[in-house]
Amino acid sequence: MASVLVPLAQGCEELEAVTVIDLLRRAGIDVITAGLDAQPVHASRGVTLLPDMTLDAALQQEFDMIVLPGGLPGADHLRDDPRVIDLLKKMAAADRYTAAICAAPRVLAHAGLLDGKRATSFPGALDVGAVPGIDYQEAAVVIDDKVITSRGPGTAMDFALTLIETLVGRQERDAVEAGLQRG
Repeated sequence: MASVLVPLAQGCEELEAVTVIDLLRRAGIDVITAGLDAQPVHASRGVTLLPDMTLDAALQQEFDMIVLPGGLPGADHLRDDPRVIDLLKKMAAADRYTAAICAAPRVLAHAGLLDGKRATSFPGALDVGAVPGIDYQEAAVVIDDKVITSRGPGTAMDFALTLIETLVGRQERDAVEAGLQRG
C-alpha cells in the first residue's frame, strides 16, 4: 500500500490539506498527518485539525510521498522547520515523490528541489528569480519527474486526483473521481 505523509503547520490552508487527505484515503492510500508539535493545528480559516501524530513520530516511518499543504503562515512554518527541509532532501535523494500546493512550493524551492524543474504555485508565492533554472508555469498541476506542484485551493481536487494517479494508477483515480460527481 502506498504511504503519504502530510505535515500540518499552524495556519495551513485547510481546504488543501483536507482535500488531499480525504481523496487519497478514498483511494486506499495510507495517509499520515503529522503536526510540527503535539498541538491541534489551527488552520488559516479557523478550522482546527487534529494530526495523527507529531512530525518527530512520523519521521520514524518511511513514506512514498510527502505532500505539503499551502496557506500562510502554514507554508512558511514548514519552510522554517529544519526537519521538513531535511526530510524533503532525503525523499528526493531516495527518488521518492515530493508534492506541494499553493504557497508550499516555496518550501520545495527552499530545499533546492525546484532548481531546473517545471513548477507552479499560488501567484507570487515563489520568488522565481531565486530558483535556478525554474520553468514556472501557470497550469493547475505541474509534474516534473518526482516533483508535483499545484496552484491553490481551487486546484486542490485536481492536485489530489493527480497524486492518486501517480501513486496507484489511472483506474483508481477514475474510480475516486466518479464517486465525487464532479460533473
